[in-house]
Amino acid sequence: MTRTLLGALLVALILALVAPAGAQAKDPRWHFYTSDHHRYRSPWFAGAHRIMIGFGCNRSPWYAHDSRCPGSQGYHHGIDIAMDCGTPLYAGLSGRVLSPSAPGRPGSAYGVHPFRLRVKAYGRSVDILIGHARTVFVKSGERVKAGQRIALASDSGAPDGCHLHFEVRPVDGGYHSAIRPRKWLQLRAVV
Repeated sequence: MTRTLLGALLVALILALVAPAGAQAKDPRWHFYTSDHHRYRSPWFAGAHRIMIGFGCNRSPWYAHDSRCPGSQGYHHGIDIAMDCGTPLYAGLSGRVLSPSAPGRPGSAYGVHPFRLRVKAYGRSVDILIGHARTVFVKSGERVKAGQRIALASDSGAPDGCHLHFEVRPVDGGYHSAIRPRKWLQLRAVV
């Protein structure tokens, strides 16, 4: 082996050893519309990742002005978690995959393969919408168990890079009826 190749391999090995645990690549399309710099783990996805856009009023250019928000801010109906394309997504709670034609079905802004799971937790049933998935491993009507791999993250329908869009709605509700998703996402900050 040449000295140059050995040197390059040594540098790569050192960088791999000193990189922070759970470091993720930076997609140049990611822009974080939150002051939260924590990385989070969740039973809904592999690894630890940052929130790109939180629930509610925000200054992201992807949402039209909403009367609930100050100035020209728009309203985001879920939480977007930045993650590399292909990151495994899991069912954080047991439930049933809903038919795409069920009431409250998502539109094209959620990507090519958005899907919903009906789950029961915290004393109520809700529909959890997973947006921007690439490959979906579950089918309409299927029962899923907590921890089961359900999809891979993607940038399908998302101009701002690969991420998980996680939205919680009342049973059969549309995006205007979305509720705060954070407790359902079960985020745990990584120290």
